[in-house]
Amino acid sequence: MTQQNDSTHEQDMTLTNRQGHPITNNQNLRTVGNRGPATLENYDFLEKMSHFDRERVPERVVHARGAGAHGYFESYGVVGKEPISKYTRAKVFQEKGKKTPVFVRFSTVIHGGHSPETLRDPRGFAVKFYTEDGNWDLVGNNLKIFFIRDALKFPDMIHAFKPDPITNIQNVERFFDFCASSPETFHMVTFVYSPWGIPANYRMMQGSGVNTYKWVNSEGKAVLVKYHWEPLQGIKNLTQKEAEEIQQKNFNHATQDLYDAIERKDFPEWELHVQIMEDGPHPELDFDPLDDTKLWPNDQFPWYPVGKMVLNKNPEDYFAEVEQATFGTGVLVDGLDFSDDKMLQGRTFSYSDTQRHRVGANYLQLPINAPKKRVATNQHGGQMMYKRDLAPGQNPHINYEPSMLNGLREATQAGKEYTPFVEGNLVRESIDRQSNTKQAGETYRNFEQWERDELLENLIRDLSVCHEDIQNAMIALAEEADEEYGRLLKEGLNNAQKDSSASKPLGNINGDQAPQDAVKKGHDAEPY
Repeated sequence: MTQQNDSTHEQDMTLTNRQGHPITNNQNLRTVGNRGPATLENYDFLEKMSHFDRERVPERVVHARGAGAHGYFESYGVVGKEPISKYTRAKVFQEKGKKTPVFVRFSTVIHGGHSPETLRDPRGFAVKFYTEDGNWDLVGNNLKIFFIRDALKFPDMIHAFKPDPITNIQNVERFFDFCASSPETFHMVTFVYSPWGIPANYRMMQGSGVNTYKWVNSEGKAVLVKYHWEPLQGIKNLTQKEAEEIQQKNFNHATQDLYDAIERKDFPEWELHVQIMEDGPHPELDFDPLDDTKLWPNDQFPWYPVGKMVLNKNPEDYFAEVEQATFGTGVLVDGLDFSDDKMLQGRTFSYSDTQRHRVGANYLQLPINAPKKRVATNQHGGQMMYKRDLAPGQNPHINYEPSMLNGLREATQAGKEYTPFVEGNLVRESIDRQSNTKQAGETYRNFEQWERDELLENLIRDLSVCHEDIQNAMIALAEEADEEYGRLLKEGLNNAQKDSSASKPLGNINGDQAPQDAVKKGHDAEPY
């Protein structure tokens, strides 16, 4: 009896399978003799290997490469000298010192899950607030504008920026072909090809909601709002040469930097600022406030700090938390609302739709995505469901509403509902005030001299291998933005060498020479 207990004794660290069975031999298949063949009833092997075959969920189409951390957001309770309740009734902001748990995922955009974090690319900056009214996702980028203003163009933009479908290599001519054919991209191109296109790491980069949202107060009145995260660690960017030198040493440097900082308790912090504008088209401006390719000038629309975010805990498991974390621009709480921003409205469908594809119909039941409050829905079924969202005392037979048989009931409206007036013909048209290059010129002039030099060097290097029509179109946009910008770009392209390949990452220095260098520098070896 004692011998039997010893042989089957299970301790806290005993390996089991998913059925809870202790594993007594994790080294060998069950075989006929020690040389095999193996038998079909190797249950532990079949379970282990079949799960291994399914360890990856579909990779994000964009923002595949990411890092994340937990923390909290602390509200200031005011906008400038006014109580924040004047503008929004969102509970997350109301009380000074109120802390709300958050999870943040930083990312690069175009390349795959294990691509270098030194590539020239926008960075994602997505924050999930676990508020008392449910989750609020503030999904944005490090840069405060975007390439396009209409969501219908988004798949084409990403296709052009992704690797060539034949060679599977990013191609700068494809990138500039799209951008030269879409003049609204020029402001973003100016940022991405400057040092702002390669943040030094995730801790020392800004964040932005990019889209225009609305705040709604208890009287049902709304204002337009833009969100900005400012890193209290300071801002640092890299030149192309510096980035390539870092990549030679460590292509995971930004993920490691974030993890190590939190482990040593050097917790990263960002202050959240907002810009506020009265709702409406604002014909006095030379741009539309709903245009994602534009900045709101801070001399006209000041930044107001409304809270601070601190990241103080690393994930316990990367896959469960960072990879399976899901965000959506439609995830808003009471007091926050959508604007008519066409990119925002298109993203609101796309984000939640892709999460159901990637993680499954019940992705919101995963701990990283679930709100930290009660959930009661009439939704059930679907892949990987593991519980019903039942309220205490709810009649489990009733999965519909309305009902008189103790089913779920609608909530009471917290404040007056916001009901904007909308009228107009249904059309397929661009907004009127496009002003595609004016702010690009202002951005160019606001750069320091070394940033302008780096911008032009990077642009000339990549545009020099593009078709002449693409070069001329980009020169014309630069000339329209700023006389010096256009002149130096044209002069640089006239003097540039044109014997390199377009098949390389954006801005890469001599990357097309790498295949030949590998042959030249490779050491001969005999077969074995």
